[in-house]
Amino acid sequence: MDSQSTLADGDRGERALRELLDTEGPSDRAILLFRRIVLDHYRESGRRMPWRETTDPYRVLVSEVMLQQTQVDRVRPKYAGFLEAFPDPAALARAQAADVLRAWQGLGYNRRALALQRAAARIVTEFGGRVPDDPDVLETLPGIGPATAAAIAVYAFGRPVAFIETNVRRVFLHFFFRGISGVTDAEIRPLVERALDRERPREWYWALMDYGTLLARTVPNPNRRSAHHAVQSRFEGSARQLRGRVLRALVEAGPLSSAELASRTGADPARLTEILGKLRSEGFVAEEGPVYRIRDTPPTEQFK
Repeated sequence: MDSQSTLADGDRGERALRELLDTEGPSDRAILLFRRIVLDHYRESGRRMPWRETTDPYRVLVSEVMLQQTQVDRVRPKYAGFLEAFPDPAALARAQAADVLRAWQGLGYNRRALALQRAAARIVTEFGGRVPDDPDVLETLPGIGPATAAAIAVYAFGRPVAFIETNVRRVFLHFFFRGISGVTDAEIRPLVERALDRERPREWYWALMDYGTLLARTVPNPNRRSAHHAVQSRFEGSARQLRGRVLRALVEAGPLSSAELASRTGADPARLTEILGKLRSEGFVAEEGPVYRIRDTPPTEQFK
C-alpha cells in the first residue's frame, strides 16, 4: 500500500473515531478503534531503529537516556559508537569521564552522560551488573525518571507498564481531548492504561511513538494544550550552549586556561567564570592551578 493510501485510510479511521467519541465518549469500542488506527499506521509505516532490534536491557537503557530531549536523527549515529566504546555497565562504570563525554558529543545535555555512568556504577555495585526490571527500582538510578524507567521495563523486559512521554501525550491529546486546553497527565493516564496492549506492549509503544511523530509533522502541536507544556528556552547564546562549548573544548584539547577557553568558545570572561564555577560544583571539571580539565575521578568514588 502506498503512503497516500495509508494516509487516506488513517483519515477515514480518525473521522470514524471522532464520530464514535462524540456519541459514546471513550467507550470500549472507541478504545479498540483507536488502537487499530495507531497499529495500522505502525504496520504500514513503522520506523526501523537499532534499539528496537534488541531486548538487551543495557542497550535499551543507553538508548532511552540518549532519547531524552534529543531527536531520533541525532541519536542514530551516536548509539552504535557509544556501545562499541562501552559495551556493558562495567565498561561504562570504569571509564574516564572525558571518554564518556567524548562519546556523547553531539547529543547535548551532557549531564545525562555522567548520570548514565553513575547509573552503570550502581548497576555494577548493587545489582551484579544486571539492569533491574522493576520500574520502581529503575527510577532510583541517576538520570532515570518515571517515563524512562517504565520505557526500559517495556522495551527490555516486555512488561505492560503504562507511561506518558511527549509522543504518547501528543497522541492521546489529539484523539481524546480535541479543543480542550490545560489537560493534565492525570486525566490522560486512565486512557493510556485502558488502551495498553498487554500482550504486545513493545509494539504498542513503538506504534504510539511513530504516530506521535506523524502528528508532529502534520498537525498543530497537541502538546500545547497540555497543562505540563513548557516552551523551550532559546538555545543560541544560552548558558547551555556555552557549557557545551566549554566541555567540548576540554574534551578535544585537554587542560586549558580560562583565557584559552575564552578564546576557543568566544565567551565573555565574566560569564565564562560563572559557567566554570557551575561545572566545577557539578563535578564536570576540576581546576588545577591555572588550568581546567575534565574531572576524571573514578566513578565508584565520584558517584556515591
